[in-house]
Amino acid sequence: MRVPFTQVDAFADAAFGGNPAAVLQLDAWPEDAVLQQVAAENNLSETAFLVPDASGEADRELRWFTPTEEVMLCGHATLASGHTLLSADPALERVRFRTRRAGVLEVARDGDGYAMVLPAWAPEPKPLPEIVAALGCAVEETLWHANGYALAVVARAETVEQLQPDPAGLMVEGEAIVIVTAPGRDTDVISRVFAPGCGIAEDPVTGSAHAVMATYWTQRLGRDRFTAYQASARGGRLSVRLDGERAVLGGRCVTVIEGSFLLP
Repeated sequence: MRVPFTQVDAFADAAFGGNPAAVLQLDAWPEDAVLQQVAAENNLSETAFLVPDASGEADRELRWFTPTEEVMLCGHATLASGHTLLSADPALERVRFRTRRAGVLEVARDGDGYAMVLPAWAPEPKPLPEIVAALGCAVEETLWHANGYALAVVARAETVEQLQPDPAGLMVEGEAIVIVTAPGRDTDVISRVFAPGCGIAEDPVTGSAHAVMATYWTQRLGRDRFTAYQASARGGRLSVRLDGERAVLGGRCVTVIEGSFLLP
């Protein structure tokens, strides 16, 4: 069976930047094992799967898989999914996705990019000594969100850029997604994101991490929005605005592959 396949660089101003995600458009859900095999075959940090939403609550149902597991929320693959659908229909202004564990998400056109609505998952202060030890740097404070996000705040952008954490040490909290952040230089905020417990040594650009950081940084900066840069090898820029319990992330996308996935 031929399934429409698109690979998109999300949070990217040009090809080969940002975070690549695969988007597959299905007519109905196959077995979960098949979805996992496809994601493993793609070997990207995330593969997004879409089917028509029969409930009428949204335009599509959406699920995300890493090469090793299904995840609760993925921002960059949601943005890539919105880009894929909106690029195919210039008359559409926005698309809504019904997800199993993160509610209804939205991607809308916004100038030459998109605005994506995610839940703002505010972390709470919590000591994380094992993660701090694995990072191997001076950490000002640590926070935690129950959905598995650790946030470590450091003083300088250079510390974020030069980090060489111990992957095994970062796995002491299991499948935690570890965010390291500091005030930026040419953006308000800089970060890097590590998730070795999820099979991702370092994620290039992480939408959900910025949804977790939204409350922390807007409170610290004293305003409802900020600019951000994720300093991975590929790198990516985005904007973040806190709107109540929602984080509105802005970014661009570039399509790099279009074709079919030959599903057995």
